Amino acid sequence: MIFSKKLISWYLQNKRSMPWRETKNPYHIWLSEIILQQTRVAQGLPYYMSFTTTFPTVFDLANASEEEVLKLWQGLGYYSRARNLHATAKYVANDLKGVFPATYKDLLQLKGVGDYTASAIASICYNEAVPVVDGNVYRVLSRYFGIDTPINSTKGISEFKKLAITLMDHDEPAEYNQAIMEFGALQCKPKSPYCIVCPLQDSCEALKKGNVPSLPVKLKKLKVKKRYFNYLVFSSSNQETILQQRVGNGIWKGLYEFPLIEGEVVGVDEIVLNDIFQKIVNTKEYEITPYKEELIVHKLSHQHLYTKFYIVKLNDSLNGSEDQKKVNFKDVHSYPVPILLGNFIEAFFKKDLV
Repeated sequence: MIFSKKLISWYLQNKRSMPWRETKNPYHIWLSEIILQQTRVAQGLPYYMSFTTTFPTVFDLANASEEEVLKLWQGLGYYSRARNLHATAKYVANDLKGVFPATYKDLLQLKGVGDYTASAIASICYNEAVPVVDGNVYRVLSRYFGIDTPINSTKGISEFKKLAITLMDHDEPAEYNQAIMEFGALQCKPKSPYCIVCPLQDSCEALKKGNVPSLPVKLKKLKVKKRYFNYLVFSSSNQETILQQRVGNGIWKGLYEFPLIEGEVVGVDEIVLNDIFQKIVNTKEYEITPYKEELIVHKLSHQHLYTKFYIVKLNDSLNGSEDQKKVNFKDVHSYPVPILLGNFIEAFFKKDLV
């Protein structure tokens, strides 16, 4: 089909040089696809290099601890991706003897691998003619064919997948899939696409009708939830603080944080009366000050975290519960934490705290 051939021709002339494009190794392709989910290439590339250097094979990744994996992942967000990555590595290494499934259908059985990732691995590594459909592909197809069905609706997902299947280049599936993704990333961009030099401009419906900026159509997001996080950063006389691991199925499962009081707190007076604060301080003398007066707003996909750090200095050692760790200042950096806390730790624990 002319559509696919034009895209492949454009791709061969304009593609960016990426390390995962120099290999057909399913381990490396899988790593790159998981890392690049919901992540820009510029941000994901250093993580890909770190993972392939630290864990050269799926066996190396499988043998790592979850904390090691989460620490290396720190800053990428969506930490369930990292936990699924680790679980799948262990499954492939231990149950499949290090051999990745070789078909789209079997790849879908891997934890954390959905339609898009399975299609990418199957086409790039095994030349199977299965189309990828991601944000870039939705944008190219909706504009080129003038489709205004919302891309995040059940109808839209089905409609675009069927269309993608009919457009699939069966002779060059790997090149075609990479071409349409790259075309969406570089040429048919969300804002200010290069329509004037587009190889598809003579047959693009959106360009003809002048509605390129309004496509693709997306249903409005869920209402953003506000949460208020108040972190207690303890500083003892022997240079220790307290960290605890997040559990449950909420955000940041498996990552570490300082003792947390969640809920809208208006100041120091409310903090010191809280049971969490009282249990750790007990009867010891303390000095408490807000790290900064203004709230730090940390935005997640469906949550905004309004955060404040309180520095609590004690002229004594710390009391911690069974689920809390007393950690020396110099070791705080080694724990996997959310980027919100990582930025704070980077700034605060460089200072002399005593």
